[in-house]
Amino acid sequence: MTVKECKKEEKADREFQKKFKFEGSINVLTQMMVDPAATEKRGGGKNLPLRRGEILDVIQFTNQEQILCRDSQRRYGYVPRAVMLHL
Repeated sequence: MTVKECKKEEKADREFQKKFKFEGSINVLTQMMVDPAATEKRGGGKNLPLRRGEILDVIQFTNQEQILCRDSQRRYGYVPRAVMLHL
């Protein structure tokens, strides 16, 4: 990983912590997959865009309806628990 990529990731992490009022370090708890039968959704606001079969890093189990996740492009957002499957 180059220095430029490291700085870009650090900036994205700082923006995530500010936007979601996330305290502490960002740790991946587990990985989950978006249900292949789920409908694809655009992201918006604090929601992450959903693509069928995509593997997401789980950052935090926020409540009974949503999970805070990160996708492969290092974008953060909420995802409904109903469309997530354990690997």
